[in-house]
Amino acid sequence: MEKIDAHMMYSFAEKLWPINRSITGAGVRHSLSAIKEIIPNLNIFEVLTGTIAFDWPVPKEWEVKEAYILTPSGNKICSFRENNLHLVGYSIPVNKVLSLTELQNHLYSIPEQPTAIPYITSYYKERWGFCISHDEREKLVCGDYTVVIESRLFSGSLTYGEIVIPGKSKKEVFLSTYICHPSMANNELSGPVVTTFLAKWLNERKENKYTYRIIFIPETIGSIVYISKNLKKMKENIFAGFNVSCVGDDRSYSYLPSRSGNTISDAVAKHVLKHLSSSFISYEWKDRGSDERQYCAPHVDLPIASIMRTKYGEYSEYHTSLDTLGAVVTDQGLSGGFNALRSALEVLENNIYPTVQVKCEPQLGTRGLYPNLSTKDVKEEVGLMMDLITWSDGSKSLLEIAEICHVPMWELYPLLELMVSNDLISVADFN
Repeated sequence: MEKIDAHMMYSFAEKLWPINRSITGAGVRHSLSAIKEIIPNLNIFEVLTGTIAFDWPVPKEWEVKEAYILTPSGNKICSFRENNLHLVGYSIPVNKVLSLTELQNHLYSIPEQPTAIPYITSYYKERWGFCISHDEREKLVCGDYTVVIESRLFSGSLTYGEIVIPGKSKKEVFLSTYICHPSMANNELSGPVVTTFLAKWLNERKENKYTYRIIFIPETIGSIVYISKNLKKMKENIFAGFNVSCVGDDRSYSYLPSRSGNTISDAVAKHVLKHLSSSFISYEWKDRGSDERQYCAPHVDLPIASIMRTKYGEYSEYHTSLDTLGAVVTDQGLSGGFNALRSALEVLENNIYPTVQVKCEPQLGTRGLYPNLSTKDVKEEVGLMMDLITWSDGSKSLLEIAEICHVPMWELYPLLELMVSNDLISVADFN
């Protein structure tokens, strides 16, 4: 198996960075094609404009060739080619001359962050606009401004990617991330990047216990479309899963629960994060804001939680041009996000029910598992082994035992292997 390192993920983020992504269009297809180079078994689907998904129609497809403003002196500002955040997402075509007063009604800036270009969209109401740093906006002078937006909205399709990696069981672990944001790093290049390499890792494992269903979709409309097409089999097969968003900075770790808050995904997320970072931030369902809203909606109620680095909306650069590679997303941040989610998947894979095979304590010494000389240090060394044995009554999962013992579950893996290889413990799969 090829080692997945931080540099590999960061380089892939750099490759995806300049692509203009939205909820539809060539940028999504271009990004999915790049992902498919790393995970060749990714399948790409198109859903036609106008397709009804529950309460939502699939919107028209959006295409942009060029967008800019010419100042009275002839200088080009708010160039889409310079920064794709300059154009309000889904802007309709425009070619007209406006006064500064008229233009101001179509400009967006953030006075509190004067150097930032905001990220603004208008998917479901036709309008046009430009995003500009407040510093640049304050420099605009009276006069005539020429506005050019070469875009079109047309009957096309919504594009998404899906990979299903079969395991020994038909039970599924679900991963979802979104690919509809333009050039912002933590929200949301980090999610697709980390998810791509999680899929690569799962593809290359010798064997997976569970089947993995992994999707790359536009946020909100993509998850609604996907659920509308697949709800029956999702409800039948998915027993755990995670929404993957904002996993690339190195400032913190965060957890957002499922709507019920008591699924196996919630238990795994909290267990992993508290042993990776005791200062991780635990949010409530009221703090939701990503596709977990759809996966955990009433009548859907899938067991989906979120493992994140710094949560969306909780860092100052969020939804602005300041959310960049290097300044917000780092190679170590991506590595931390990847390792947290990989650890969660490993916990799910290894969460069996152990049952001790002897009555009373087993004779470990005759099996070479306990030193012949009993000292205080020896007792501390084998204490965890004895704790594993005492709680292995077949009624508790390995995750529950790890929680009782106050240790990360992965510390029990080698001990369990020793017990099984010496016929002291038998294991049954999680049900």
